[in-house]
Amino acid sequence: MRARVELVLAVVAAVGSVLSWLAAGSTVVVAPVVNGEPNTPSVVYSPALLVLSLFLAAVAGVLAVVAIARLRRGHRAPK
Repeated sequence: MRARVELVLAVVAAVGSVLSWLAAGSTVVVAPVVNGEPNTPSVVYSPALLVLSLFLAAVAGVLAVVAIARLRRGHRAPK
């Protein structure tokens, strides 16, 4: 039972990581370097959301490994 809860939490953390990554970027318009050139769109990333995304990805990975190890250990035949 505990392994399944850990797997569910790993999936939730992975989804949170993806959502945080997607929310981290925002488009801004950059002024031209030379007069007469058009404005250029650029993407600016929020450092806090990127750190949150990486943290959640790490937590998801650890929880998945622990849950899979716990499930494999539970399926072994007793000696």
